[in-house]
Amino acid sequence: MPDLTPRSAFIGLPARSGRAEGEPGVTVRSRDDLAMAKLIACEGRAGDLAAAVRARFGLELPATPKRVEQGRLAVIWSGPGQWLAVAEDGHDLTRELTETVGAFAAVSDQSDGLAVLRVSGPHARDALIKGVGLDLHPRAFGPGDAAVTVIAHIGAQLWQLDDRPTYEIAIYRSFAGSLWRWLEASAAEFGCAVEAS
Repeated sequence: MPDLTPRSAFIGLPARSGRAEGEPGVTVRSRDDLAMAKLIACEGRAGDLAAAVRARFGLELPATPKRVEQGRLAVIWSGPGQWLAVAEDGHDLTRELTETVGAFAAVSDQSDGLAVLRVSGPHARDALIKGVGLDLHPRAFGPGDAAVTVIAHIGAQLWQLDDRPTYEIAIYRSFAGSLWRWLEASAAEFGCAVEAS
């Protein structure tokens, strides 16, 4: 019988890689603890969707490429009328969203379809700019900003959490190995450490 135990898309990452001595300039961690769901507003119902999310979760759906957070839920703009909802606890996010906004939006579970990698440290930006197709300079992209972009030819959704800087990257799970191999090479000159999830 096959083993159907859930496992990380980034299973088997080395504990440390790269050539730099001393403290690593880049730290990565697989975010296997996230529940995720895609929201797509029904035609003409974006206002109703926004009102329902505001009433239930106390947050405003971003109308531009931003990430907003309230309590245990974050919502990241994914395109006109589209958002990625992310929660860190293990509750059934898709069911909760469907009950709240199902009349105004299509809700689809992405928890097992997407893989998320957190990238942080003093050289995180330096490593990412080698393959990210947008300007990550602090004047152009800062905490709360988000983008649907390409990283090393891989379609990705990227958002920045803080000034450290800390980023999170969501990709389709099947590209996890490719993203990791690129990031490992990109961060090699700074040293890269992998934190336990």
